[in-house]
Amino acid sequence: MKIGITCYPTYGGSGVVATELGIELAARGHDIHFITSAPPFRLTGREANIHFHEVSVSNYPLFEYPPYDLALATRMAEVAELYSLDILHVHYAIPHSVCALLARQMLAARGKHLPFITTLHGTDITLVGLDRSYLPITQFGIVQSDGVTAISSHLRDRTREAFNISSEIEVIRNFVNCDVYQRDPAKVATMRPLYAKPEEKILAHLSNFRPVKRVTDVIEVFARVAAAMPARLLMIGDGPDRSAAEYLAARLGVRDRIHFLGKQENVNELLPLADLMIMPSEMESFGLAALEAMACGVPAIATRVGGVPELIDDGINGLLFPIGDVDAMGTAATALLSDPAAYRTMAEAARKTAQDRFCASRIIPLYEDYYQRVITRTSTHP
Repeated sequence: MKIGITCYPTYGGSGVVATELGIELAARGHDIHFITSAPPFRLTGREANIHFHEVSVSNYPLFEYPPYDLALATRMAEVAELYSLDILHVHYAIPHSVCALLARQMLAARGKHLPFITTLHGTDITLVGLDRSYLPITQFGIVQSDGVTAISSHLRDRTREAFNISSEIEVIRNFVNCDVYQRDPAKVATMRPLYAKPEEKILAHLSNFRPVKRVTDVIEVFARVAAAMPARLLMIGDGPDRSAAEYLAARLGVRDRIHFLGKQENVNELLPLADLMIMPSEMESFGLAALEAMACGVPAIATRVGGVPELIDDGINGLLFPIGDVDAMGTAATALLSDPAAYRTMAEAARKTAQDRFCASRIIPLYEDYYQRVITRTSTHP
């Protein structure tokens, strides 16, 4: 198939999933066309069957705000026509689904057919979409999509409830390439000494450091673990709450035991160095960072929110807690790291969960099948 993909090319779950999906589809022989404002994060530009089409926006002085939405819709239509796309797959409802709708209408006026699928990732529904000023157009974009997918059952149900949508929403969960995300003992032996001494445990956190991720809770949890045993913390990512996390780390006296690594492209090499992933988010529609860690044999301590319980089975492949319960998280992390047998069992279960339920080899065919169903349905009933 010839598939167009639009996403936010920034450091965040929806962009990562969209990019990884394109890479996996291209590896399976499909022709992938990314239509975005910048090359997506994690895209090297060296992958076969992948093409990048930049959306350029006019800075005409009349426009107080550059009309990105219109430029994107125009570029979608151009690329679809020039490269005979079979389908367009947009990630994050706002504004991408409405842009895709405009592109579809532009092409339809010229007798050309372009179905599009919208994948909902979470904050496009739970935060932005429920803003009263955006709710009607978000609902319209979703309803007008030729197909809609959600990354968890929780997000599907929340979308139906919040937007009063009765049409079908297909649940296709996030995925991880289990061959890329795995623990390579030789690499770990080489890289681990860069961050910790042999007797020190390593905890990790991976996010865009937005308020919803509660990165100061990560510092609180780590401070409790560090008070009980030699430990280090890898803070992977960056964002608005980084300075608050750094300040709190200094106030709690653990600043010198934390590595703030900023945005990293090689997270598949960093995560296997960790013993535990800390994900204390206020909301997660799925929890991709936890899944990537689990694939590397790293259990996650997380909050019981959103779609996280669809990924983490409490007490089996990770541990779940109420939002903000840093004392319980710190105690549980310390206990688990102090019990080698229990830790080994949980780490093995984490890896097995990723392999059995969320490997790319299992999830990508679900997308391929869904694309084909939408293409077939819209070609017979445009």
